Amino acid sequence: MTVELTEALVHLRTSIHQILPLAAQEWDDFADIWQVFEAKRKVILTAEGDTEKYVYFVLEGVQRAYAVGNDGREATLVFTYPYSFSGVADSFLLQQPSRYFFETLTPSVFLRATFRQLDETMLKHHAVERMIRLALSHTLAGVLARQIELQSFSAEQRFRALMQRSPHILHLVPHKYLASYLGMDATNFSKFLGNIRL
Repeated sequence: MTVELTEALVHLRTSIHQILPLAAQEWDDFADIWQVFEAKRKVILTAEGDTEKYVYFVLEGVQRAYAVGNDGREATLVFTYPYSFSGVADSFLLQQPSRYFFETLTPSVFLRATFRQLDETMLKHHAVERMIRLALSHTLAGVLARQIELQSFSAEQRFRALMQRSPHILHLVPHKYLASYLGMDATNFSKFLGNIRL
């Protein structure tokens, strides 16, 4: 599962370019902060109460962030997979304790950079800071759209919206986590899966 840094940075650059193309020196300095990191399946990379040390860029595998309620039930907040940024964003950016867990669901390969490395690069290059702000703006838009779904949609509408947006996720993520993500129990999820034509 070993990934070469040079190959990994090609994927990162392609993703960055879609957000905001960087000039040669900006890209070189940004590229220099990343290291390849591998983790096995079901590894908690960040626990509730820990301060997120890294921003991740996913090269292989599937991960999830989840919260644990007072009753011990897990609520899946988000899934990440290639080629997206990952980690506990609010804990990382604010350097405060995480309220969530971040774990690998499958063996995973990432590029990762520390808060200090990213912060110094953003201070040095306005374009890098702008690119991060644009990426966060897209993320926030997605979070708000999901909030509307959770508060306004029926369980069936939430299921249909997920299948329309990300049909491939059925093959990537165990169904119990998808049910948790949609705020329903696994039995209802299975019913929708059996009864709704996708």
